[in-house]
Amino acid sequence: MTKRAYVKETSFALPKSQDDSRFSPTPGSFPANQPGGTPLNVRHLNQEQLARRWTLSPRTLERWRWLRQGPAYLRIGGRIVYRLEDIEAFEIAQLRRTPISASGDVR
Repeated sequence: MTKRAYVKETSFALPKSQDDSRFSPTPGSFPANQPGGTPLNVRHLNQEQLARRWTLSPRTLERWRWLRQGPAYLRIGGRIVYRLEDIEAFEIAQLRRTPISASGDVR
């Protein structure tokens, strides 16, 4: 017998009233109404998301943190998150060009 997960879909749209502007959401503050509930403006990735982005094992990212390698990370409330700008900076730092010889051949 297989277990089935039931997910209750929730709408995050709040009623807009003229006299109460404190309920107007800011971009990225509510999940989009799409499968997985991805935020509108993603600024952080967790370990699983980054591992998927780079097709690595999440354990590799754990090891890199222990060895003080890899991108900078934040520990927020016991969770590990990576800022998108730190991830992109790390990717740029890892960029390697193939050397070209004087004759124009790629080595």
